[in-house]
Amino acid sequence: MDNTLNNLLASANQIILGKDRQIRLSVCCLLAKGHLLIEDVPGVGKTTLSHTLAKLFGMDYQRIQFTSDILPADIIGSSVFVADQQLFKFHPGPIFKQMILADEINRATPKAQSALLEAMEEQQVTVEGTTYSLPKPFFVIATQNPTSHVGTFPLPESQLDRFLMRIELGYPDHHAERQLLAGLSRHELLDNLPVQMSVEQLLILQQAVGNVYASPALLDYLQAIIDFTRQTENYHCGLSPRAGLALLNAAKAWALMAGRDAVVPEDVQAVLPAVAGHRIRSGMGDSETIVAAILNNVAVH
Repeated sequence: MDNTLNNLLASANQIILGKDRQIRLSVCCLLAKGHLLIEDVPGVGKTTLSHTLAKLFGMDYQRIQFTSDILPADIIGSSVFVADQQLFKFHPGPIFKQMILADEINRATPKAQSALLEAMEEQQVTVEGTTYSLPKPFFVIATQNPTSHVGTFPLPESQLDRFLMRIELGYPDHHAERQLLAGLSRHELLDNLPVQMSVEQLLILQQAVGNVYASPALLDYLQAIIDFTRQTENYHCGLSPRAGLALLNAAKAWALMAGRDAVVPEDVQAVLPAVAGHRIRSGMGDSETIVAAILNNVAVH
């Protein structure tokens, strides 16, 4: 399984050039059964990354383009009256796929954004009192433009907290961009990209993440981080219990990807920026500055 995962990461790096860490975090998020938010300017590969992961894992994939006029029924589905049977029949929406790309999610209104809340948290949707289960695995990748862009609706805290991680891709470095300009189209490469891991293998790995050992000392360190964010006056809102569980699960997945069966503090530190950066509100600066302050002030147990 280790070789399979390494081959998958290598294949992803052939499509998304010069972004090894972001790719590893994305795969880590999927192994931890989380959802991923990618925030960046248009054209840096956010959509291509989601296509790449869907192809490599062999998952059923659906892109939903979020716009200002999209409605919850356009995402979840709706009941349609069938005249010859004299009854209403539910027609599932595009959300009933294993991997969803919620493209430019912050261009939709809060009402449309809220259609994802139950799906992301409980892997089910409720329509007119009837609950429908979503497929397993179920993974949402959402992209959003910077909130300074025209026509965006900031995601509320309740929606942000549903995302295990938030990452930024950024512009490629000089070498990667030269490869991009001189090489084949990413769409051509994606068309020929083979599946590297089956859905069944993915489910096994997700189960294995839960079996990764976290010692009492490691949990003490994680709790110290959580307590620091709640007790320090510089933070308007500390990490929630859900965020603490997210941090632990992400650290376990990162340890598994490194071939270890136990979490070490370096695993927590590796995933902390992606897990905590979008959950903490502070006047101290950007998320990197905020997370750096946490690591500098919380000693390893």
